[in-house]
Amino acid sequence: MVKKMQRGAATGADDTTKKGAGNAQFAETVKESASQIWLAGLGAFGKAQAEGGKVFEALVREGMSLQRRTQSAAEEKLSEATTRMASMAGDLSSKASGQWDKLETIFEERVSRALNKLGVPSAQDVDALIARIDDLHREVAKLNAKGGRTAAKTPRPTAGKKAPAKKRSTARKSAA
Repeated sequence: MVKKMQRGAATGADDTTKKGAGNAQFAETVKESASQIWLAGLGAFGKAQAEGGKVFEALVREGMSLQRRTQSAAEEKLSEATTRMASMAGDLSSKASGQWDKLETIFEERVSRALNKLGVPSAQDVDALIARIDDLHREVAKLNAKGGRTAAKTPRPTAGKKAPAKKRSTARKSAA
């Protein structure tokens, strides 16, 4: 290691010899220290070179493992998000269809009231009328089958020939 030099309290000729000796000792200490640093660097380089391939392969394996874990986590989060979005879309769709059904019902009621005010029969009225006509048709068929005769037709009076209508003259007044 680098050693710290101590300064003496002496002055004069001893001082210059001590300075020269101190400088030489300092230079020697720096030289030893630099040599030790150089050798430590070479040792680290050699060790890194020898074990570098192993460390690199270990890092590659760790990277692949980490990539698989992050991909599976990302896919899981994506599937959760997809499920949530599908659920939200289904909820919105059901709400919208419910509102649409309400709107359709209100529209049908208003149209029905308007047609009723105008005197247009509803589908129920027409169905009831058709059922009544069918009932009457059956009753007529029963009566015809019982009596064996058809309803007597009353002769219509024949209209005699009339004389053709007289033509009116269309005389115009002359403007004189």
